[in-house]
Amino acid sequence: MATTPAIMVALIVAAAAQVASAYYQQPFKTSDWQDAHATFYGEDSGLGADFGGACGFGANDIVSLYSTYTAALSTPLFADGNGCGQCYEIRCVNSRWCNPGSPTVTLTATNLCPPNVYLPNDNGGWCNPPRQHFDMAPPSFYRLAQRVAGIIPVQFRRVPCQRRGGVRLCLQGNYYWLLVYVMNVAGGGDVSSLAVKRAGEPDCNYKHASHNWGITYQVFGTLGNVQGLVVRMTSYSSPQQTIVVSDAIPAGWITGLCYQGSNNFY
Repeated sequence: MATTPAIMVALIVAAAAQVASAYYQQPFKTSDWQDAHATFYGEDSGLGADFGGACGFGANDIVSLYSTYTAALSTPLFADGNGCGQCYEIRCVNSRWCNPGSPTVTLTATNLCPPNVYLPNDNGGWCNPPRQHFDMAPPSFYRLAQRVAGIIPVQFRRVPCQRRGGVRLCLQGNYYWLLVYVMNVAGGGDVSSLAVKRAGEPDCNYKHASHNWGITYQVFGTLGNVQGLVVRMTSYSSPQQTIVVSDAIPAGWITGLCYQGSNNFY
């Protein structure tokens, strides 16, 4: 009989854990190391629109959000744009050009490294599928290896994105067709689905947004700007999380501006 309380405590703890898992979403976790290769591209400054085109990041977005810590991904990692915004820790391995101490650098995926079917995978077609490849902003590459290397073997792993503040939503389009650029995403760094409704309306009024390209989602429907907008989004990477951004887009909103909420993934 003396063991009965212990059994009951164990059952209570297990039940509490099950209830907690239903209400508290699991955070994104660091993955295992994998092998890949890395090169560098673009202006030596590592800044500008060239470093974000395929995902939808503009030059100002690169400067204000990610600086020179960016990379273009080969097709398998880019994943039809779903890889945009993801964060990777990278280190140089097994090369005489690696910098001393094997430093690492953490990057945000902001672009596509397109394949070149006219060149072999091991001689110029570095971003051809199924290769996992990072074409890095020059300053980040130089932190790993000497410039003369050109291409280096690396190891990489997904890491949680650390962001300042909440999700940033930049709007284009009009009151009948809205294009939403989703930036500054923490946690997995990515988004799989997005829906929008007018503030104060019931959840059944959410309008589903289709994935347009990269970090952009489009909503067809009359929204108007008399009320603010509430945005519900779900992350792409597992374990998936869902957040509701209700304090970013105020009444009187206009396209051409960016709005930032207070909450984010983790």
